Amino acid sequence: MPSYLSPGVYVEEMESGSRPIEGVGTSVAAFIGFTRKGPLNEPTAVTNWTQFKAVFGDFAEGAYLPGAVYGYFANGGGICYVVRIGGPGGTGGTDDSGDFAQERLEPAGGPARLGPYEVATLPEATGEITVEVVDAEGEDPPQDTFGLVVRRDGEVVETYPRLTTKRSKDNAATQVRSRSRFIALTESGRGAAPEPPAAQTVTVPAPAGAGGPLELSARSYTGDADERTGVAGLEAVEDITMVAAPDLMSAYRSGRIDLETLMAVQHAIVTHCELMGDRIAILDPPPEYGPRQVKVWREETAGFDSRFAALYYPWIKVFDPSLGRDVFMPPSGHIAGVWARNDATRGVHKAPANEVVRGAVALQTQLTKGEHDMLNPAGVNCVRAFPGRGIRVWGARTLSSDASWRYLNVRRLFNYLEESILNGTQWAVFEPNDDALWARIRRTISAFLVNEWRKGALFGLTPDEAFYVKCDRETNPPEVIDAGQVVCEVGVAPVKPAEFVVFQLKQLSAGSGAVDE
Repeated sequence: MPSYLSPGVYVEEMESGSRPIEGVGTSVAAFIGFTRKGPLNEPTAVTNWTQFKAVFGDFAEGAYLPGAVYGYFANGGGICYVVRIGGPGGTGGTDDSGDFAQERLEPAGGPARLGPYEVATLPEATGEITVEVVDAEGEDPPQDTFGLVVRRDGEVVETYPRLTTKRSKDNAATQVRSRSRFIALTESGRGAAPEPPAAQTVTVPAPAGAGGPLELSARSYTGDADERTGVAGLEAVEDITMVAAPDLMSAYRSGRIDLETLMAVQHAIVTHCELMGDRIAILDPPPEYGPRQVKVWREETAGFDSRFAALYYPWIKVFDPSLGRDVFMPPSGHIAGVWARNDATRGVHKAPANEVVRGAVALQTQLTKGEHDMLNPAGVNCVRAFPGRGIRVWGARTLSSDASWRYLNVRRLFNYLEESILNGTQWAVFEPNDDALWARIRRTISAFLVNEWRKGALFGLTPDEAFYVKCDRETNPPEVIDAGQVVCEVGVAPVKPAEFVVFQLKQLSAGSGAVDE
């Protein structure tokens, strides 16, 4: 209390009876997978596609994570965390260098001689790589220029029409280093610019140990909480609300993991989300599964039953700049972006469905109404193409068998409310545990829930129908007070989606009840 020792006017700042609760973020995704470069096993925040390319590199053939992050931002995502796995020092006791683990400048195979250069394959290169020296393109090219054609298994994959050995923007080593996805070119000498290589074709040795696909283990993805690796490393990042592992499917397609390992990793991701209690796992189905196979996979093979997980089907077709053509990829990255866009435009209480999937040009499976009728009760959220309306998310269910947590927006709304109230009431810790404190807690939480009701997040015509907050002598008897606890009971009535809109039409006989205009 202030002391008043002399006559005068005193101005004091007093705290109000309640403190506002600020809503937490609901659309921060985490992606686990393979990239061209970047920090290993370190959750790294990325806010846009340009930043992702600077840190982790561009699109990469055989890796779904870059395309998933691109789709996330294209569909409205604002921030995400990327966990790059694989590579030297990765988990599981294996050398995962084939998974885009090393820097693009570091060759993986033994070098071959190409005039003044040594040429070697990059870690991600597959197949037989040949490099041919050709004449430079253009009218009257200078004598010191040349061109390179890179082939994989006889097919042209890269072309460099005009290169030089001089120190310029067209320098051969510089151009190949910044653009190539297959080779690394190193100048063996220093000093004056050497003579360009003569016309020839060389076969570049395959990367060391490339006799077959490299194996990954479940621990390569799940990681270790103490070491802050893999999925377990995400425990230290509190603002994540969605988790996806799109490259789990690329590893399965390439033979690096089997179906059992795929299931084990997906269950580990779901377990992580349940443990944290504030995030949802976005799961992808195995590639090239039909509708009946997905239903069996969800209900019997994998046996998912969690209110902290959602499964989307089928895969979507998007454009892949690394290949220059459309490819099918798992939908989880684009779906995470749809969630973020839905939260920004409508709110977390709105089911993230009936929303267009930006960037999707086709679907791997065109679902029929009967197939959708089979998958929807199983909790499989379908992505469907509608004539004139584009490709849309047409489901918003969790993988829970509990009807109370059937809908995705209900689970995410409770995550939002719980985290917001948790963060907004930290001031109450160590306050005197009496009626005044209980009243302040009631006012604080009630004011927050009234705002959510006004936004349409809670069901009811009045706040009394939408929620209640009880914190008094009944919830805090003497034994609870003696234990140093304050118990506040909060009940809310969430809005649920109009999943089935039914119009009942009746035929009226003339003059039997029709209303005159």
